Amino acid sequence: MLEYQEEYEENILFSGLKEQGLISPFSVERYSYEPKIRLGILASGNGSNFEHIIKSIKNKKLNAEITILIVNNPNCLAIRKAIEYDIPYEIINHRECNSRQEHDKLVMKKLDDLSVELVVMAGWMRIVGEELINKYENRLINIHPSLLPSFKGVDAIKQAMDNKVTITGCTVHYVQKEVDSGSIIIQAAVPVKDRDSKETLTKRVQDMEHIILPLAIGKVANKLRNRFMDNK
Repeated sequence: MLEYQEEYEENILFSGLKEQGLISPFSVERYSYEPKIRLGILASGNGSNFEHIIKSIKNKKLNAEITILIVNNPNCLAIRKAIEYDIPYEIINHRECNSRQEHDKLVMKKLDDLSVELVVMAGWMRIVGEELINKYENRLINIHPSLLPSFKGVDAIKQAMDNKVTITGCTVHYVQKEVDSGSIIIQAAVPVKDRDSKETLTKRVQDMEHIILPLAIGKVANKLRNRFMDNK
């Protein structure tokens, strides 16, 4: 049994669900290709998803290398994770830029300089502009804490609780111009319990984010590699 399956089953027990449809589409397949896919990670917060991408690579569950972590906030805790795991990082502070476009251009230049193939928004708390989205079409993905298309935008978990849904979750999707509207890659469902606080529900959603984001990266990376081979 592969480690992803073991993690998946543990999370089913943790959440109290026994159904096997919790993650969809779910696959334990590990995609293998050479060279490894070159990732650029964009983060603004604690870096928990960033750390789980690193661990998936170290545990050989994900055939990738992280070429750069880019943060827009000099106080971003993801920086500590980058230092701990010896991952190169760059602070591109949006507050020092005159416009969103200027900030996006600096981000794109750094990604270009390092020949990044796949860009992963792992807790990136900024809307990116059309130029960056178009440049990385089908190579820019984001994780969002809801079952899209429900509860787009900020504070999605609070939105879910305010609307008294019984199931919420998380989604990895391609980034398009309209916020949280790109094609869905993978989703995970999480039950909302009667006694849930925002904190307890957030913790369970994040646990599932840590599983599905590496799965989504592997799936998208495999598509990119197959597309490259088809065009040779």
